[in-house]
Amino acid sequence: MVFDAADTKGAQTGLLAAAIAALGTAGFCPALTAWLRSVMPCTFTVVFGYQGDSRPLEIHDDFPQARRKVFVSDYVEGPYLLDPFFLGAVRPVPPGLYRLRDLAPDRFYQGEYFRTYYMRTEIAEEIGYFAHLPGDAHVVLSLMREEKVFSQPEFRRLSRISPIVTALMGQHWSGLAEIFATRAARKAELTGQGLDRLTPREREIVGYVLKGHSAEATGQALGIASGTVRIHRRNIYAKLGISSQRELFARFLASVS
Repeated sequence: MVFDAADTKGAQTGLLAAAIAALGTAGFCPALTAWLRSVMPCTFTVVFGYQGDSRPLEIHDDFPQARRKVFVSDYVEGPYLLDPFFLGAVRPVPPGLYRLRDLAPDRFYQGEYFRTYYMRTEIAEEIGYFAHLPGDAHVVLSLMREEKVFSQPEFRRLSRISPIVTALMGQHWSGLAEIFATRAARKAELTGQGLDRLTPREREIVGYVLKGHSAEATGQALGIASGTVRIHRRNIYAKLGISSQRELFARFLASVS
């Protein structure tokens, strides 16, 4: 049986109608991601809710059990604080679709977050729809591919439907801030495991280093010279008795877990 473009478009319209009909029900996420997959294939989808630096709410995913530990369980234990999508959500960036690499720092792929955590996901690319909600809450719906990145035409096609996607996300999760409030998540801070001995400026620099910012980019963000950043970094390592960014990342995770 041969399907033409009209058949495909009709099927996509039906899936979108199903997602709209499922608003406010447990079937919304499966229906929404089914529609998105009909527009553009992807390997995995996951939805996280964010508010400030509180521990994220994992709302929906379709990972196989063997992969869920890395993508969800490990992520919410602390690495999320260094995630470009988390940082983009709480900044916040305007609603829409973004590539992770477009939100990442200048040396993201040399940073410890990427090398120690993100490489373990074994995906080729992650893109995400960002929606803003009342109460300074945010939702990010990620589409992931294992084999290849999204091409520019594919990304543009998904971007064209972002107003519909983000509007549906905003309506379905409009009460997310109340969930954060009732959960009373404690604020994750750079304390414990020796990090409480660092000055506030040194803690700021720890965050920039682990996210993958260069000394130059860190200096620009903080309004100090790159040489001063390097001096702070040496002092941090000396105070903590460590000699590598990997050790610093381990201390960071221990402090927020």
